[in-house]
Amino acid sequence: MSAPEPATVLVVCTANICRSPMAAGLLQHALAAQPEPLRSLRVRSAGVAARDGQRVSENSILALKKTGIDISGHVSRALTDTLLTEALVVLCMTESHRAMIQLQAETPARHLFLFREFMPQRGDKEIPDPYGGSLKVYEAARDEMVEAIPSLLEFLKTRLGPGAARAS
Repeated sequence: MSAPEPATVLVVCTANICRSPMAAGLLQHALAAQPEPLRSLRVRSAGVAARDGQRVSENSILALKKTGIDISGHVSRALTDTLLTEALVVLCMTESHRAMIQLQAETPARHLFLFREFMPQRGDKEIPDPYGGSLKVYEAARDEMVEAIPSLLEFLKTRLGPGAARAS
């Protein structure tokens, strides 16, 4: 009998070439430093309007390279119902992504959240699209994602159950 597949966290943006690849890279990096079962979570990304096989934007690569994370091998993937149903949690960049998924999904998705939804302070929960912007715009988007990681880790601990609550 083979081991079960690790649970998946799916990160979604529009074209899957800027925000969601950066967010997935950052989240996977953060999870690698956590105890089990968080460490075993698999992070994938997709886009609500993506075309399969497009390269990640150069500024996304550069923004993450500055943090020591390499996403240069990422290629875009269109969001599918299979990806949605396999995911433990789906993290969207904006409310419009969440709304599109709710409208288009064959099976109603109840596990849709914003990447910044669990942050304790009030403020903008959406991460604007940096597409076409300068490296500084991409770095600002990256920094908004980094800021959300601690609250996301806490949320994921609750989704995985009591065994996941043992913090490192």
